[in-house]
Amino acid sequence: MNKPNILPLKTVRNPRDLGGYVGFEGRKIKMHRLLRTGNISCISEHDANFLREYGLRKIIDLRSPLENKKSPDKPISGVEHFQISLSDEDNTKGGGGHNIEKMFEEYRKDQYAGFRMMCQRYHDHVTKPHAQGTLHKILEMLADTSDGAILYHCSEGKDRTGIVTVLILYILGVDLETIRQDYLYSNYMLNNYRAKRDKVFAEEGENLSFRANMRILGSVSDAFLDTSLITIEKDFGGLDEYVKNQLGVTPELRDALRELYLEKK
Repeated sequence: MNKPNILPLKTVRNPRDLGGYVGFEGRKIKMHRLLRTGNISCISEHDANFLREYGLRKIIDLRSPLENKKSPDKPISGVEHFQISLSDEDNTKGGGGHNIEKMFEEYRKDQYAGFRMMCQRYHDHVTKPHAQGTLHKILEMLADTSDGAILYHCSEGKDRTGIVTVLILYILGVDLETIRQDYLYSNYMLNNYRAKRDKVFAEEGENLSFRANMRILGSVSDAFLDTSLITIEKDFGGLDEYVKNQLGVTPELRDALRELYLEKK
């Protein structure tokens, strides 16, 4: 697989350009077009200037309305901002829409609680009508952006952003192993973030089970992605059928996306 193109941003987690991956008919994805990151609520002026100069035109915030309210994206002048949540649940602090303290108690007792919750989340991200509608809207927006870069993000740029990336890359004709490796690369990008967070939890006296759960929640996993892919296979007949029937991707939309985001032969 091509090495991911990491953007030199200091105040945004997990920033990457999808350009360079080989797609349909051996054509590479164009640079300066599709950017994936974590949230930009704390972006510095320096990093914002970099993105503007990089060609950024649109930002899609995949987070829930509640997350957005708690930690809104900083506006970047000259850049359009769209809030298109993949899930309506509050995904902050590993709560998944549940009572946080009750969930944390579970984490202190059961080291696998976070793993099961994440698997459920990856199931929901591909089955819930709201999520499917969001994915369709994003693809329509991509098809309606003839130049410049679109940046889409969630909180850490790994799960919701990861699923959106998997589907965009698949539609552009990137092979599934490359897609998987790109998805898993978030673990490398978030190593320091997890380490700092774990140090805080240790200082706060949290037990090993709780810290194990929080590490899981701050990571990506083959098992999470496979939950989505196996669900798509079982419930919808595979990725091609899912893209066509659940996401409403017509041959015309697919071809338009390939024309816009892949280099010419």
